[in-house]
Amino acid sequence: MSTRTATPPEISPAGPRRPPRIPLWANPRLGLVVLLVGLVALFTTIRPAFLDTGLTLVPLQSDISVYAVVGLAQLAVLSLGHMNVAVGRMAAMSAFAMGLAYDRLAVPLPVGLVIGLAVGTLLGALAGLIISRTGVNSFVVTLAMDFALVGLITILYTRFTDGVAFSGQPAGMTVLRNDTFADYCVGEVCGPRVPLIVPLALAAALAVGLLFRYTRLGREILMTGSNEKAAELSGIPTKNRVVQAHALSGLLAGLAGFLLAANNGAFSAGIGDQFLLPSFLGPVLGGTLLAGGAVSILGTVLGATLTQVIYKGLNLLQFQLDELKLYIGLVLLVALSLDRVRHVVAERRGARA
Repeated sequence: MSTRTATPPEISPAGPRRPPRIPLWANPRLGLVVLLVGLVALFTTIRPAFLDTGLTLVPLQSDISVYAVVGLAQLAVLSLGHMNVAVGRMAAMSAFAMGLAYDRLAVPLPVGLVIGLAVGTLLGALAGLIISRTGVNSFVVTLAMDFALVGLITILYTRFTDGVAFSGQPAGMTVLRNDTFADYCVGEVCGPRVPLIVPLALAAALAVGLLFRYTRLGREILMTGSNEKAAELSGIPTKNRVVQAHALSGLLAGLAGFLLAANNGAFSAGIGDQFLLPSFLGPVLGGTLLAGGAVSILGTVLGATLTQVIYKGLNLLQFQLDELKLYIGLVLLVALSLDRVRHVVAERRGARA
C-alpha cells in the first residue's frame, strides 16, 4: 500500500494532462519482491537450513515483525520530510514503562502495553511540539532527545533494576514469545507456523496504511510534507500535523519496543539499540521519499523483510559480526543504488513518451 501526493496536472485546451506513469518494472516494490525471491533461492541453495521452520522461518517472521514496525515509526515522520533519530530510545523508554508496570504493579499484559504506547506517544509529541514551535531541524531535536534519553534510561534501570532487566513478566508473555498458531489445533486442523506477534505488526501496518490513504489527517500530513507553505495557505494546521506525525512515530516505536521485548523475553535497557539504521532502510528501500510527501507501507514491510532475510542468510553462512555488518551494508547499498537507477531510467522514458 502506498500513498503519494502530486502536483496538479497542467491544464491544456484538450483537458488536464496527466503526469507520465512509471512503468511496472520500475516499481520499487516489484524490485524488492524480485530481489527477495533471488536471495531466498541463493541462501537456500548454499545452506538448505535456511528453509528450516524452527531454526530460521519462525524466528525470521518475528524479526521482520519488529523491524517492519520500526520502519513504520520512521515512515510516520518521513512523510513530513523529517526524521526521528531517537526512535530506538523512544522504544527503550516505552519498554521501561511497560517493564515497570508489569514488575511493580502486576498489571495485565494489555494494560502494560497501553502504558508503554502512551509513553512513546508523549515522547514523540514532545519532539514534534519542539520542532513545530521553534523551527529547529528535526534531526537536531531528535538527536538531542536521543542523547537525553540514553542518560535517563541508564539512570532509571540502575535505580529500579540495578542495571539489568526487569524480572517480573505478565501472564501471557511467554506464550506470546514461544507459541505459533500451529500450537493451537482444532481437531485435526492446525494453524500455520506463524508467531503470535505477527498479527500485531500486520495490524499496525494496516492501520498506518488506512490512515495515510483514507483519512483527512493522513492526507494533510502528506500535503504538509510535500509543500508546507502551500499546505498552510490552504488552511491546514501544519504545526498540529507535525506534532501528530511525530506522536504517531513515538507510538509505533513503543509498539516495536514491546514486540522486541516479547521476542527477547525481557524488558531491558538494550531494547532499541539496533533500531536506527533499519528504521530508515525499510521505508527508503520501499519507496518512501526522504523529502516527504510520499509513503509506501507495503514497500516498508518488504524493505524490512529484505533486510532481515539478508541478515539471517549471512548469519547462517557463519559470517563474523564485523563481516556481517560490512556485507549487509554493501548489499543494501547496491540494492538502493540499483533501485534508484531503475527509477531514474523509468522517469526519463516516461518524460520522453
